[in-house]
Amino acid sequence: MAAAGDGPWLDDAAGRLVRPFTVSNGRTRPTVALDLMSQVMATGATPLGHLGPEHAQALDLCRAPLPVAEVAAHLRLPVAVTKVLLSDLVDCGALTTKPPAFHHNPTDRALLEAVLDGLRRQL
Repeated sequence: MAAAGDGPWLDDAAGRLVRPFTVSNGRTRPTVALDLMSQVMATGATPLGHLGPEHAQALDLCRAPLPVAEVAAHLRLPVAVTKVLLSDLVDCGALTTKPPAFHHNPTDRALLEAVLDGLRRQL
């Protein structure tokens, strides 16, 4: 039995009915460089050519800016597969992307030490 809203692609008992890499036609590398935190957003342009149901779902999710990791979570697909799907949509002009905005220097020593201290407290 399919979960509500997931259609024929997801089964409560069996899980995903289609192997993730069949969704991307076996491709494992996106044509566009995407980070987990890269923001993707629909441009409003109609994609040319045939897109699969996952492409349509991703495009629908991206009506507002969304990080790649969140799109993957909503689609219930591995990030590598999601990046391929999103790069297809960028290539056809249906999505736009921008790198994540860092408000802190990602190699800031104080920030890294604070993270390390937090991790140590958890152990």
